[in-house]
Amino acid sequence: MGIFDEAFDDRGRTREAYGPVLDRLADSDLDHAVRSVRRRLGEDGCCFGRGEDAEPFRVDVVPRILTADEWEPLAAGLEQRVRALDAFVADAYGERRIVREGIMPERVLTGAEHYEPELAGLPPSRVRVALAGLDVIRDEDGTFRVLEDNLRTPSGLAYALAAREAVEPVAGDGALPIEEPTAALLGRVLRAAAPGGREDPRIVLLTDGPTNTAYWEHERLAELLGIELTTLDDLRAEAVDVVYRRTDDDTLRAAAGELTRVGRALLPALRAGTLACVNGLGNGAADDKLVHAYVEDMIRLYLGEEPTVRSVATYDLTRTGCLEEVLDRLGEMVVKPRAAYGGEGVFIGPTADDAERDRVAAAVQEEPEAWIAQETVWFSRHPTVIDGELAPRHVDLRAFVMFDGERAEAVPGGLSRVAFDEGELVVNSSQGGGAKDTWVLPS
Repeated sequence: MGIFDEAFDDRGRTREAYGPVLDRLADSDLDHAVRSVRRRLGEDGCCFGRGEDAEPFRVDVVPRILTADEWEPLAAGLEQRVRALDAFVADAYGERRIVREGIMPERVLTGAEHYEPELAGLPPSRVRVALAGLDVIRDEDGTFRVLEDNLRTPSGLAYALAAREAVEPVAGDGALPIEEPTAALLGRVLRAAAPGGREDPRIVLLTDGPTNTAYWEHERLAELLGIELTTLDDLRAEAVDVVYRRTDDDTLRAAAGELTRVGRALLPALRAGTLACVNGLGNGAADDKLVHAYVEDMIRLYLGEEPTVRSVATYDLTRTGCLEEVLDRLGEMVVKPRAAYGGEGVFIGPTADDAERDRVAAAVQEEPEAWIAQETVWFSRHPTVIDGELAPRHVDLRAFVMFDGERAEAVPGGLSRVAFDEGELVVNSSQGGGAKDTWVLPS
């Protein structure tokens, strides 16, 4: 099994982009460097949660480095993808052309947990997917592929800034700037979302408050953007033009059919066309894991283009013959609950035991529409400090793309996520993973 290494070629030679960083770290005390990064993050209060439940944000000291030749085509492909996803959300609550033309089965759209048909009657939005967080891996051949699309409340922007601030003094400079582009891009898309094209809209960041595990990020982004941080208790939606929603509550209606708190707060102004919500309620229809299987078709349908960055092959288990094929190859596949996130419930066939395989086989046979399967990709490894020494660990990339309705633009680099356990493929921080500062070198 070949696994692409980000820092070393197949002969074990250091890739040119990594030479200066690895040389500098080779002359340093890595344990001291780890403590330095940890101390800087602690001074900034960078964490998940609050009080006794707070968990530190873990950042490795070895940055991930992408050259301009690597980043530019990747960024262009992700920007293409977000434009198509925005068109899909508009279509899903509009004409549903993708269903009418037989490209996506209706059951896929209507079966998405976060599809909200009631939103079809609202005034059209200038932009649906203003901010996307796309999870990107590099496969065994070194090719970038999109593993998941996150379009509801993608997190990580402020954590990417924190990683840069903590790692740069240890590993050295050399990357494209990230704070200024992040603030400028996010500010631009929030202003562009304002109904009626208002030139100086009132924008607020809506948070659950300190109970939200990412509240530190909410505070940092509101400060960076110079906008008010507010909760549902204090929000007066009729007096606001744009709500940048970062609440855990991200649906219009609860499972029993009643309006959620955020639905009650936003729906009257949304119906009146006086308020824009970024990202909009109902966007979860587009980051559904089964809908992910159809994103390349969306690019062809809505943009008339071929996708330049492909998805990891994803299987709809309700298609004729697909379930049987996946069950036959279960030991080779990754199986995920369609509606889960954060790495919850992920089954990785090559590392599972017989009991796990039997359990998952029974679950997908009982309810195939609730699961998706993907080809296992042994995504790339990166040198990471483990017990004071460098060791290879798997990484992915949370890439951020902003869209203002006309132009999509990727934030340079984004945030790489790393699994600290040897051989582990689940990199989510909620599952014990951490992060890496991610550099894009100037061309």
